[in-house]
Formats: sequence, C-alpha cells, structure tokens
Amino acid sequence: MASLQSLRRKIASVKNTQKITKAMKMVSAAKLKRAQDRILAARPYAHQLREVMGNLSERVNRASHPLLHRRDGNTIELLVVTSDRGLCGAFNTNILRQAVEFLEEGGHKRPRTLRGL
Repeated sequence: MASLQSLRRKIASVKNTQKITKAMKMVSAAKLKRAQDRILAARPYAHQLREVMGNLSERVNRASHPLLHRRDGNTIELLVVTSDRGLCGAFNTNILRQAVEFLEEGGHKRPRTLRGL
C-alpha cells in the first residue's frame, strides 16, 4: 500500500501536469487565432492575385509567344508563387510539395527542377 506522503506527491505531480497542459492549450489557442487572422488578412491579396492572373490570361495574344500556343498533349505549365519573407522555409517547402503532388496526380512527370525566378 502507498504511503500518505507518496500519494500527496502523486497528487501534486498530477496538478502540476494539469497546469502545464492548461498553459500549453492557451498558447496553442493564441497561435491558432493569430494564424486564422493572418489567413483572413491574406484573402484580399489572394483575390487580387487571382484577378490579375485572370486579366493577364484574357489579354494576352496567344500567337505572340510559343509557350502560349494551345497544343494537343499532356503538358501543362504551373505557376507557383512562394514567399520571400524570412523564416518561411517550411511554408515554401509545403507549397512546392503541393505543386509536385498536383502534377503527379494529373499523370504528369515530376519536374526535373523547381527553381525560383
């Protein structure tokens, strides 16, 4: 049978663990809120980027450049936009990974290189 002192230590240990867990939940809730706010703040940028790309694709003269000619075939061109802000390596890696997965799901070959401009 456990002694009274060991039971008290166990109770204190569980209470400390609960405090730590509660603090971790509060920190994660704050981080989630901050991430959601950033996503909402980025929406106007995304909508504007979509509008600009749409306007460009409507106005371009397809005959003026060989890359813009319609062809029969299985080749597509994918425009990938990544961030150039500091400490965004994981963000860029995830975007590039998604681009490669998109290409592979469509039955396209994996690109030989992924390079930024």
